[in-house]
Amino acid sequence: MTGGIRGSILLVDDEEKLLKRLGRALREEGHEVVDAISGRDAQRHLSQRQFDLLVVDNLMPGMTGIELIRDIAQTLSEAERPQVLLMTAHATVESAIEAMKLGALDYLQKPFEVEALLALVRHALEHQRLRSERQYLISERNEDFNHYGIVGRSRGMQQVIQRAELVAETKSTVLITGETGTGKEMVARAIHDRSAQREMPLIKVNCAAIPETLLESELFGHVRGAFTGATATKRGKFALADRGTIFLDEIGTMSTALQAKLLRVLQEREFEPLGAERTQRVDVRVIAATNRDLKKMVQEGSFQEDLFYRLNVIPIELPPLRNRRDDIPSLVQHFVDKHSQRTGRAIDRVDDSVVAALQKYDWPGNVRELENTIERAVVLATGRVLSAESVSLLGVTSSSTQGLPTLRLHQNIEWVEKETIRRALDQSGGIKKDAAELMGISQRALSYYLAKYRID
Repeated sequence: MTGGIRGSILLVDDEEKLLKRLGRALREEGHEVVDAISGRDAQRHLSQRQFDLLVVDNLMPGMTGIELIRDIAQTLSEAERPQVLLMTAHATVESAIEAMKLGALDYLQKPFEVEALLALVRHALEHQRLRSERQYLISERNEDFNHYGIVGRSRGMQQVIQRAELVAETKSTVLITGETGTGKEMVARAIHDRSAQREMPLIKVNCAAIPETLLESELFGHVRGAFTGATATKRGKFALADRGTIFLDEIGTMSTALQAKLLRVLQEREFEPLGAERTQRVDVRVIAATNRDLKKMVQEGSFQEDLFYRLNVIPIELPPLRNRRDDIPSLVQHFVDKHSQRTGRAIDRVDDSVVAALQKYDWPGNVRELENTIERAVVLATGRVLSAESVSLLGVTSSSTQGLPTLRLHQNIEWVEKETIRRALDQSGGIKKDAAELMGISQRALSYYLAKYRID
């Protein structure tokens, strides 16, 4: 197996020996290959799922390759269409031109060397990857403000969106509060993307994920020799965010000593990197977020009062999902569309009973937990309708599943749970707290699953 892009390929030819030979070569390259012996057979596969690439012979009984390509062009949207390579033993200028007009990327004249096919496949998959990225960027650009991942028409969310729109036009400091998984980072990104600083970077810092001994250096940088192991000068996140926006997530976990230094940055717009003698000035917009009660922490003496008021210039509070259940249907559809596109699974609709059941659940992990649930359901779906058999709630107890009689565990759910945990740990660099947040469950629940599946 060689390195490179892997893809899903629908291989269509009525010559069984050639089909097996080409399929074997493509699988050895690491591709997922589905065989079809006719155009009609290929249509059936295309109606059930999406493919990255279609490799099709032209002259076949019943339906030619050109006719199949024409059918794809007429029935599938651009986002659903695979790249197309046409194989033919009777290549003519006319057939090649027709195939290209219908959307084929290239063609191969039989007989051909397998290496020639593999080279074209690599090119086609790279082309498909770039097309998918382009479509995603265009969709992101065309979405209006309240769809930067912020989905919801409930009164609470409309108030959040309205306030975010207003503050985006200023450089005021913003404090976003809300439970884990409610979408605080999404609001921060939406504010930045609508601000005058949108062409400059949005620098994100998860204060809880960085050890206290390293956080100061991470924020303000250091000079060479400032401490043991500082073998080179490093710019901090505030310097990198100059003229842009810095997003300080989990601000409530910061030590009181570091809080004092952050307060100075907010007041004076200047700081000193560790070990430096010269002050560095910055022009940066600060957005902070927390799931903690900072007012209570101020009363307890664990959070500086002056810093709280400096951060809390524009407060935005995100409601938990259980308080905006009317938004769940639109969120479900949003996540189905998102993960269908990412996974190549074609989902036409969600069963009404599933949506109704999801609205009854309290969602302790909020929107993040809902998204993870829908992503698993899309992966597990065996057809084009998202049914109860594909939906499961990771980490729920018997008491929390009341009102969810239609949601049953899929026979492969253990595999999905283990894979979800592994991916979350990979994305979080092995930090359990961050992995739990990514999954929308508590650290205690994560510890249970780590022990259950013996995941180190």
